[in-house]
Amino acid sequence: MSSAVLISEPQGIVACTISRDVQIFDLLIEDMEASLGENWGDLSFDDAAAYLQQPEASGLQFVTIAMDHDDENNLDKIAAIIRIAKSQQIKVILITEDVSPASLHQLLRDGGDEFIPYPLPEHELARAIERVLTPPEQVAVAPEHENKLKATGNHNGVVIPVHGMAGGTGATTFAVNLAWELANVSKTNNPRVCLIDLDMQFGTTSTYLDLPRREAVMELLSDTESMDSDSFMQALLSYEDKIQVLTAPTDMIPLDMLTTEDIERIIEVARANFDYVVIDMPSTIVEWSQTVLEAAHVYFAMIELDMRCAQNTLRLKRALQSEDLPFDKLRFVLNRAPGFTDLSGKSRVKRLADSLGISIEVSIPDGGKQIAQTNDHGTPLGVAIPKNALRKEIAKLAKSVHDVNQADEAAAQG
Repeated sequence: MSSAVLISEPQGIVACTISRDVQIFDLLIEDMEASLGENWGDLSFDDAAAYLQQPEASGLQFVTIAMDHDDENNLDKIAAIIRIAKSQQIKVILITEDVSPASLHQLLRDGGDEFIPYPLPEHELARAIERVLTPPEQVAVAPEHENKLKATGNHNGVVIPVHGMAGGTGATTFAVNLAWELANVSKTNNPRVCLIDLDMQFGTTSTYLDLPRREAVMELLSDTESMDSDSFMQALLSYEDKIQVLTAPTDMIPLDMLTTEDIERIIEVARANFDYVVIDMPSTIVEWSQTVLEAAHVYFAMIELDMRCAQNTLRLKRALQSEDLPFDKLRFVLNRAPGFTDLSGKSRVKRLADSLGISIEVSIPDGGKQIAQTNDHGTPLGVAIPKNALRKEIAKLAKSVHDVNQADEAAAQG
């Protein structure tokens, strides 16, 4: 049950649930009572549109629209209710159970402010109410995290996704620190680097850089058709004025809520404004994974010397080759690689590569306990532990990537 939420006008009805039958969502009833006491009402889909336009609704601060799979047949009616609520300056919280990502995406684009899956996670409704009722000026980004870079639209950035072949392979650590090293690769003319977290559910780039998560990200993802370079830049956060980060959203959302067109637009606008676009990918393969692969200049696949990575790599290889997708873009990075004197380990690496029919082009060492500690502190390795062996290898790789890109640009201009 949710904790109580302070409402600025506690007298009278300040919120309403809107649903086919609120009794279906008994946990919502409990949480509304816990948050608002008796200061809320209930409306059906048939009555909501008319009521929201009456003078009696002027005191409403928000509505919760609860729906399940059976309500998708009334999607147009629900979307109309959302638009009416927004026209009356009423916030909208969506409570959904077994609703398709496409439907959820449409409702968010029509004006939904928050989305919570049903059954409701503990205290989540209270937190959502607090978020929608908090004025934007009170959740302003700290000055040190504001993106001060302006949109240019004249770049042609290199796209570098990073994909872990299994959980815990260090993909996010690699992506974050590759972005940092690319942003610091030159002493005189550092490139513009954007880090995009596309792991919408468990993305931790914000954690590794001690950045807040913002509602602006969800707003951007919900309506990429309206996105331009300026709105994209406004959604980014800055780390030390070196790398600009599009974090994962505040709340978990379905990975397939985003379409291939959404991802195409995000990558296109990022490339137009940055020299390098590093993308932290979810380990799950979704429809738009192909979009990222096709846009990538080089696609780093993180593996370890174990059976799970071997099996998953083989599955991915079969899947890509069966669809005639560019498997050759993948560059396998072996994390926690055997040391220089570990001949037995090196033999295992060779057998792994031969059995999978792949080439392991990059091997990076185990950085030890320092890595997890530095990540928890939200600091790049190059800042906190510059002499760590893992950091040194990532820095070398970043310089190699930059040198190759510079050579390609020079060849193209010449």
